[in-house]
Formats: sequence, structure tokens, C-alpha cells
Amino acid sequence: MTTYTEDTSTAYASELPVRLRWAEHAPAVYKAMIKLDTAARQGLDPKLYELVKIRASQINHCALCIDMHTKDALAAGESVERIILLNAWEESRHYYTEKELAALELTEAVTVLTDGFVPDEVYEKAAKHFEEAELAQLISAIAVINAWNRFGVTCRMTPGHYQPGQHA
Repeated sequence: MTTYTEDTSTAYASELPVRLRWAEHAPAVYKAMIKLDTAARQGLDPKLYELVKIRASQINHCALCIDMHTKDALAAGESVERIILLNAWEESRHYYTEKELAALELTEAVTVLTDGFVPDEVYEKAAKHFEEAELAQLISAIAVINAWNRFGVTCRMTPGHYQPGQHA
């Protein structure tokens, strides 16, 4: 029988230094972002909200937000499997509801605007699964996480220190 022992000699790379603690230097903007974030989540299922935030953050390579929203999703009761497979949701569609798939597809279209405008078929699919007020909230949530991602990536905010219930 083999016993697992942790290799304590492994040295991990050091954290990249934060470029700018933007919230300290622009506190009014940070407070406005918190209010905007709170407003955008109203009326959305907490698990769906976190899945959307994780997916946009994956696309934008925002490690801080991936860390934060993965932890928040787990705290909200989301499964590990669905979070792990989120980066390949198109190949693992059977893990998600049609409504969640429509939200993920819309998230990608809104997040990657360099591919062109949000296609009509993507918007129409989302509109079939969300009432207008809920769709407006979903679009707001997608826009807000993209703004957070821009702050996180540009300022090189460091992942790994967030605990659920905290803000960025």
C-alpha cells in the first residue's frame, strides 16, 4: 500500500505584484461599482449570477474574479462539477439547464464584442428564457462583471485571498 505524503520541497512561483490598488485611489468609483453590482444582481438566481460572473472572468482572464466568484458559487450551493466544466460548457451542455445555456451564450457574446455585435439568435434565445426585466438584469450583471474584470486585470489584482462574503 502506497501512502501519499505531501512534497513540501515544491516552491511555487511568487505572486505577481499588484500594479495599483485602484479602489484606494478612486474610492468613489469603487463605491459606485459596489452599488452597481448590488443593483445588477437583483432578481437573478444567485447560482446563475455566479456562473455568468465566472464565465466572463474566464474569458477575460481575470484570476481575481475567477477565484472570488468560484468561491461565492460554492458558498451559494453550486456544484464543483458545474464550475469545473464551465470553461467547456458547450461540450458539457447536459450539466446546465436551457436557461443557463442561454445565459452563458449571451455572456460570451456580450463579453467578446471584438467578434462583432451580439447576434440576434443569441439575444432571441436568451429572451425566450428570461422575462424582459430579468433579461435586463442579466445584461446588467454581464456588463458589471466585465467592468470589474477590467479593473482586476489592468491593476493586476491578486487572487487567492478572497473569502465568500467579502468584496473585491
